[in-house]
Amino acid sequence: MRILYVAGREESYSRTRIVFKALKKQGFEVFGCFPPDKSFKHYPALIWRAVRLGWRCDMIIVGFYGQLILPFIKLLTWKPIIFDMYIATFDTMVNDRSHAVPGSLKARFYRWSDIIACKLSYRLILETYDHIRDFGQKFQVSEAKFKRLFLAVDDSVIYPREKTAHHPDFLVHFHGEYAPFHGVKYILQAADLLREQNVSFQIIGRGITYEADQKLAKELRLTNVIFLDPVPYDKLADSMARADVCLGIFGDNDRMLRVLTNKVIESIGMQKPLITGRNAPVQELLCHKQSVYLVDRANARALADAILTLKEDEELREKIALGGYRVFLQYCTLDKFGQGLAELVKDVSSNGC
Repeated sequence: MRILYVAGREESYSRTRIVFKALKKQGFEVFGCFPPDKSFKHYPALIWRAVRLGWRCDMIIVGFYGQLILPFIKLLTWKPIIFDMYIATFDTMVNDRSHAVPGSLKARFYRWSDIIACKLSYRLILETYDHIRDFGQKFQVSEAKFKRLFLAVDDSVIYPREKTAHHPDFLVHFHGEYAPFHGVKYILQAADLLREQNVSFQIIGRGITYEADQKLAKELRLTNVIFLDPVPYDKLADSMARADVCLGIFGDNDRMLRVLTNKVIESIGMQKPLITGRNAPVQELLCHKQSVYLVDRANARALADAILTLKEDEELREKIALGGYRVFLQYCTLDKFGQGLAELVKDVSSNGC
């Protein structure tokens, strides 16, 4: 079977890379069609290339970010489309980044871009049943149209390894794009509370709240936090290997309640004890004090207390790390994701599409 995989993000982007690699590992003949970077200016050429390739393929999988390109590809090829939706434009632009006020013309445009993409897709992929229920209600799409596939990471890069260096303090790791739902400010507030507890933080990345978080760190005069620029994926794994504990997400907006995030999967894939904010998607995969340590979101004191608890209880750290890794092997490897994706492709094909 020939499959066209077209995504709105570049081939090096984590989700694009994972889906593309998983499809090829399952033995499909896959044609990739991606922009050189995340700029929307590449979309006209991307759509044109996708349409030309689409006619040579049996099926099309549209990946993230696909809401703006999917309608054109569907209308110009009429091939069955599986949409790896990943996130909603509305949730990202309105609920998380506040680029539009709910009910405004711009917010309605974001919402309709999600609705139209859902309606034109034959099947859709999301990572949790909670996310599927939310999408179904929000965008008037039957839940039967979705398939749950937990997030996966490249386990040829993300895997347990010995600590590459021993830090004099208890080292806490976070990486991300500083999206509002990440809640980096609560990590910095927790660092302030732990400044006398021999706990240090390494924070890797750049993004939306970076400047505000830098300003907060200076106001708090933090000396136990190191800010590092984004690094290549294999180097990220090395940085995580140095840590005693890894952090997930802690923000206070609605998007935080809906997502699992790659950093959660990467942490359990590295067999690291993970602390993250409590939400339904995480609890669909992981259990408190068995495979994750959950805290109330937007609560620096709760996060600081959790870090201290794991610092002082090596047995609990090891239990959570091992429990998380077992879950990872069961649900989140590249092969597990690929198998689920292959089942979906074959199901769509067998239904005469």
